[in-house]
Amino acid sequence: MNVVNDLSFLSLITGATIPVQLVMLILLAASGFSWWYIFIKVSVLKSAELAVDEFENTFWTSGDLNKLHDSIHSGRVKNQGLATIFEAGYKEFNRHKTSKSDMSDVIEGVRRAMRATYNRELDFLDAHLPFLASVGSVSPYIGLFGTVWGIMNAFRGLANVAQATLTQVAPGIAEALIATAIGLFAAIPAVIAYNRFATSVDRLSVRYESFMEEFVNILQRKG
Repeated sequence: MNVVNDLSFLSLITGATIPVQLVMLILLAASGFSWWYIFIKVSVLKSAELAVDEFENTFWTSGDLNKLHDSIHSGRVKNQGLATIFEAGYKEFNRHKTSKSDMSDVIEGVRRAMRATYNRELDFLDAHLPFLASVGSVSPYIGLFGTVWGIMNAFRGLANVAQATLTQVAPGIAEALIATAIGLFAAIPAVIAYNRFATSVDRLSVRYESFMEEFVNILQRKG
């Protein structure tokens, strides 16, 4: 019964050496931040996907670009994602058109304006993804460091023992292995979330770029 109590999860953590406890603390903090960012990204990407669907439906069913532009300013259409890109491009188109610039210069200005807004939108969608990637790639190694340190410390404790037994070495090894387990606990959700979110961002990026090309074609015909 004493052995079971000594090998309980909480007792192994509290009984670990200071370096191993610091490793566990770092990993738990990284895991906590990862889950916080995961919940944020789920909300952000879901909102972005809904905004794309809504704007594409509004854009292709609306026959008047001026009215659509006014709807964005009035707040009837959410100013997010494609709506922001459209607004930047159409504003630039009207500015060049009133100055009676050459059509090729107008289109080039529209492309630059939309590309700058597109980059800002992608930066917003990519926020926190590098952190998740770092947690997913580094956490197992941090946990492994804690495990190696704990096992090394456990065997050092046997240096002055005439006859080592499993009962003597088991607690030290068990508390060391917890560091690896916590490292995996932090890394696995971060890797899965990163891959899922990166795929969603790539999908949105393709939709943004496709709209930009289609919108430029519309403006060329309009011009």
